[in-house]
Amino acid sequence: MKKISLLVALFIVALVSVSTFAQNKKVGVGIIVGEPTGVSLKYWTSSTTAFDAALAWSFVDEGAFHIHVDYIFHNFNLIRISDAKVPFYYGIGGRIKTANKSRIGVRVPLGLAYIFNSAPLDIFLEVVPILDLAPKTDFKINAAIGARYFFN
Repeated sequence: MKKISLLVALFIVALVSVSTFAQNKKVGVGIIVGEPTGVSLKYWTSSTTAFDAALAWSFVDEGAFHIHVDYIFHNFNLIRISDAKVPFYYGIGGRIKTANKSRIGVRVPLGLAYIFNSAPLDIFLEVVPILDLAPKTDFKINAAIGARYFFN
């Protein structure tokens, strides 16, 4: 029970920190639905790179709290439309998943985003191969959709 209380407290602190930080940065906050399901965060570091993170719940293997952070690169040249940007993105990151036996792994996100020109919103779809490294080596695939609101 202490472990869950600590994770909930960290989750609340992260949300408050991001909300405060987002007032003058290119930070997006939203939801991610799938595997995992929870809060999605994105911080643009340049016009083509960003940090992407989630504080979420995994419904696989009897359920567990899931945290991931990825560094992603966006290619805006593959799909071009006039009223939005549609980048393909890819990157590398890590995840921690708590359960009876916590897991630490490496993520390789592959996704497609739809960034609205007329509103500070994006929607995304991603597939993520994961190589868990501890407590044992295991291969998984996550997939999710989501949406975020960006503060400027």
